[in-house]
Amino acid sequence: MELCKISFLMLCVLGFVSVGDVAYGQDSEADYLNEHNAARSQVGVPNIVWDNTVAAFAQNYANQRRGDCNLIHSGGDGKYGENLAGSSGDLSGKDAVKLWVDEKPKYDYGSNTCVGGECRHYTQVVWKNSVRVGCAKVRCNNGGTFIGCNYDPPGNYQGQRPY
Repeated sequence: MELCKISFLMLCVLGFVSVGDVAYGQDSEADYLNEHNAARSQVGVPNIVWDNTVAAFAQNYANQRRGDCNLIHSGGDGKYGENLAGSSGDLSGKDAVKLWVDEKPKYDYGSNTCVGGECRHYTQVVWKNSVRVGCAKVRCNNGGTFIGCNYDPPGNYQGQRPY
């Protein structure tokens, strides 16, 4: 029984989004935070704050993906939630978060499920108990972009609503 809970948690906490060639610029902490907090404020969730320890984890893992740019999750030992995004060209941190937030219409609060597609990146962005975030971006050897944001504590627990 416990193994099933852990397996489901990993599936729900982790997700990724891939897009084609997109060119954008800025990648500051504020760019990531502003997009997260705008989405959180829309549903009455307190702001998330930047955490350098979580960001170091995200950067360490992003550096490992530089060689192939594959959207493979870190696993994070269950310590952090994680959203990933990638592009064949440049992708800004701001636009990566927008990709996740754009899943909002697919989240049905009443049934607490995704309807018509993926929504678990969005629910991690707005998860009320996730209070710290750290993000990282690398340009990959193939010219693509890999972006990861990690969340502490993680979200997307089975049977719980994000807000």
